[in-house]
Amino acid sequence: MNELSLELLFAILAVLLMLSAFFSSAETGMMSLNRYRLKHLRNKGHKGAIRASKLLKYPDRLISLILIGNNLVNFIGASLFTVIVIRLWGEAASVVIGPIILTLVFLIFAEITPKTIAAFYPEKIAFPASNILTPLLFILYPLVWFINNITNRILRLIGIDTRLGNQEQLSPEELRTIVGEAGPHIPQRHQGMLLNILDLEQASVEDIMIPRNEIVGIDLNDDDLTLLEHLRSLEFTRIPVFKDDVNNVVGIFHQRNISRVIDENGNLDRNSLMSQIREPYFTPEITPLHMQLVNFQHQKRRMGIVVDEYGVVQGLVTLEDILEEIVGEFTSNMTSQLRDIHSQQDGSFIINGTTTIREVNKSLGWELPTEGPKTLSGLLLENLESFPDAQVGVTINNYHFEILEIKDNIAKTVKAIAFEGPEQEK
Repeated sequence: MNELSLELLFAILAVLLMLSAFFSSAETGMMSLNRYRLKHLRNKGHKGAIRASKLLKYPDRLISLILIGNNLVNFIGASLFTVIVIRLWGEAASVVIGPIILTLVFLIFAEITPKTIAAFYPEKIAFPASNILTPLLFILYPLVWFINNITNRILRLIGIDTRLGNQEQLSPEELRTIVGEAGPHIPQRHQGMLLNILDLEQASVEDIMIPRNEIVGIDLNDDDLTLLEHLRSLEFTRIPVFKDDVNNVVGIFHQRNISRVIDENGNLDRNSLMSQIREPYFTPEITPLHMQLVNFQHQKRRMGIVVDEYGVVQGLVTLEDILEEIVGEFTSNMTSQLRDIHSQQDGSFIINGTTTIREVNKSLGWELPTEGPKTLSGLLLENLESFPDAQVGVTINNYHFEILEIKDNIAKTVKAIAFEGPEQEK
């Protein structure tokens, strides 16, 4: 090495510096690749993604290969730079000046800079680097295998078995974070729909059902004229049919069959009506929405009667109700277009007391408790612990409510406002 000129030594050192930068950037780039995007590109046949996936299948081999190359280059570079320093400033300088200069040069140009670039643009670094790392792994495989055998045995001694691979999978919370941070890659409306699908697991039929007192149906105990008038006036496609009380549900009648239950004289044919009634489908109130969606699909149903643990009817749920939880309201029913929440000029809201707490939270961005009662009326009456005879106010967390109308032991109309600062709960 003493016979080599300084210019050649500096040229060799520069090459070693670039090789060190390559291994450093390759390590960061490969480890920074988005595994799910990598899988997507691999499935599309992207050659760089295919090579990178093969290398990452055994990360211990990849890390060993990169570190072997990086350390070999760095050690050769250190020895070479020592010779250069001795030639320029003597042996004494090689002890202090040489290591300081070499550390700064390699730290800046072979570590920090290439690794930073690779962290910001992992695909642009990792995919081209795989062209070199793949054949290099084949050439150095005996050395990589030998080193891996030693390191893997050491890892097993401390309870880490690399043979098991990475079993980590996405949790719903992590998937929710990924969707929320997708940015312009997924339109905002589509992001909302995906998040709503994930939220179906956190809600039950009870959260979105039409409560028992709002069920509109026909009573078979009514006379023919009344039944016929109800059939003609009801705006719903599927109508619950019961006797005396909604707890005694006989079945569901579809409005498309109305012409089949009216005779040639325009009178109601009860026998035809009974033949067109489909037996009811019951579902427990605690059924999660994602399971109810599957149940509707398997049962070929679009409406279910919701019952509690004692079999008492609590309400009804439809397929449209669940779909609206995902895509938002889309019904063409004019009565459904009447909003339950009306904003006021003073910043308050007039809310229908039968509105579900879940809907209030979604519409206003509030955080009312959802563990107990499911409707706003139920929440207020639970906090009041009585049925008020007149207008009364109640504060829950940071929200103040004033009951404007009480009817049939239900808060029909409520005025609500959110406080800017924390308030004491009453």
